[in-house]
Amino acid sequence: MHSNSTIGKVDQTAIDQLVDEALFGHAHHQALARRVLRKQAEEEGIVLRSLASLNRERAATPERFPFTVPAMNVRGFGYEFCRAVIRAARRLDCGAFIIEIARSELDYTDQRPDDVAVIALAAALREGFVGPLFLQGDHFKVARGKNLDKEIEALERLIEESLTAGFFNVDIDGSTLIDLEKTSVAEQQAQNAEVTAHLTRFIRRQPAGIDVNLGGEIGEIGGPVSTVEELRAFMQAYQRRVSGDGILKVAVQTGTSHGGTPNPDGSVKNLRVDFATLKKLSRVAQAEFGLAGAVQHGASTLSHDQFSRFPEVGCVEVHLSTEFQNTILDHPAFPTALRDEMRAYVESHFTSERTPNQTDAQFFYKHRKRAWGPFKRAVAQLPADARQAIMGALEEKVEFLFRTLRVQGTRRLVESLVLGDTTR
Repeated sequence: MHSNSTIGKVDQTAIDQLVDEALFGHAHHQALARRVLRKQAEEEGIVLRSLASLNRERAATPERFPFTVPAMNVRGFGYEFCRAVIRAARRLDCGAFIIEIARSELDYTDQRPDDVAVIALAAALREGFVGPLFLQGDHFKVARGKNLDKEIEALERLIEESLTAGFFNVDIDGSTLIDLEKTSVAEQQAQNAEVTAHLTRFIRRQPAGIDVNLGGEIGEIGGPVSTVEELRAFMQAYQRRVSGDGILKVAVQTGTSHGGTPNPDGSVKNLRVDFATLKKLSRVAQAEFGLAGAVQHGASTLSHDQFSRFPEVGCVEVHLSTEFQNTILDHPAFPTALRDEMRAYVESHFTSERTPNQTDAQFFYKHRKRAWGPFKRAVAQLPADARQAIMGALEEKVEFLFRTLRVQGTRRLVESLVLGDTTR
């Protein structure tokens, strides 16, 4: 494997042009550009991998892993965002990081798993990164209130598509199936465990022997704080249904919400994570069920002083999304006219979803993520100086997270555990 200090001999301008063609060209040209980018990435030693072997080792010897892996969602400005992540990773010799997208984000950002895979590989090429990259399907969730059989079929199709694209890390989210009206905790978690087990078996049956890094979820983000009783009920029911390799981590609810909670002026309320609960759940997950630990969602808008606590309490992974979106859309270099167009689009298409007493600032903050898809091309064509300024701000934020979550200097450890260990 090449050293990460050696930049491959690639034409950076050509890569930028290939990315544009891969995302916005005609179908034939898109397919050709994607093949070229994947081939070049492979030749330069950039490979898509699973973190399963690392998480198994972490479950067995947690003291060797005093860090929390950041999982960062790609909504918009994706190529530049991935470049910012890769730049920070190279500078800090970081190998333990994930680029991901949630099922819901695929819809409103007008992206597919292959889009994200291609821009991540292209960003690695552009910035001279060499080694394993980790792509993750985040919140592969059963939609609430829909036909369960059809939802499972839809998730199976999405999983197949994601594995083909190189997403070898998948978080199954059956938390919408938790029924708090049931009498016992075991009954509340039963359907969640059943569906998570079903999708686990489905993934393990996939061809090519990919050792997928799997996660589950016991509490819906934004809902009540998770308990040890809920974790035990879910895992006991799940492990009765899955023989052999199952999930390696479990997402819990500790007081956060996706996107944060906006104040009337559009600023974000300062929520506090229940770190005592997170620590307790991580320890039980490791000691009783052989997992790597607990996962924290909805964390990107937390105050900076909280991030250093995640490694201290044994949190295995933390998911970050909205604050990156805020950094892009609120940056002084982001064109005011384009931001106004996006606001007008949100106001004209989603006014029916406005809640009573919601201010204009709160409404736009909550729904502006849904403008990413319709304005994907316009954002990709930002002036060069604006792109560079926003990339710099993103890179600074990512570097802070890498340092605070203690993943700097993890490249060699990650490579030693994951390279060559793609099958079981």
